Amino acid sequence: MNRVMARIRLVAVALAVVFAGLIGWQQFGSPEARAPRGNLAGSTLGGPFTLTDQDGRQRTNTDFAGQWRLMYFGYTFCPDVCPTDLANIGQAMRGFEKANPARAAKVTPIFITVDPERDTADVLKPYVSAFHPRLVGLTGPPASVEAVMKRYGIYAKKAPTRDPDAYLVDHFAVYYLFDDQGRPVAFVPHGSTAQEVQAMLETYVR
Repeated sequence: MNRVMARIRLVAVALAVVFAGLIGWQQFGSPEARAPRGNLAGSTLGGPFTLTDQDGRQRTNTDFAGQWRLMYFGYTFCPDVCPTDLANIGQAMRGFEKANPARAAKVTPIFITVDPERDTADVLKPYVSAFHPRLVGLTGPPASVEAVMKRYGIYAKKAPTRDPDAYLVDHFAVYYLFDDQGRPVAFVPHGSTAQEVQAMLETYVR
């Protein structure tokens, strides 16, 4: 009887060790657990889109599957905010590429216009290339762009000037980071430095 009880205890201890090991792996060893959870974890931002890139090719969200996405919404006629923020993205990407080339290769920077009436593919091409060689510019019909902005929580509204063709666009400016499955991870607001954008990449991209 004592031997039977001893064996039962031994089996129970062994099962407890295995169970504890599985729990520990799930909490600390799984890929998702190792990746830090950012300030957008659990958010519903994002989703599918079908737009046109700066080369005139149709692009969907699935084209970027397996890639982390550093996303920014703006417009090419923006006099100051957008070029400053895109310059920060370019600098952050170059810094990340120098420090962590393998991880940086997993990131695609994406610029989506909030002014599709003026920002055609031909307009986007020289604009995005000025900031980073891998920056993807996306545009499309106004209804398609508006739907994407809604999914990504972006506000934009025309601000007329004396010249009807030289209107400005008041818009929400933010640097978004989505993971390689398209899930929202983190953001840093407009006004952040290139170093802060790079720090976001270094913290989360795995």
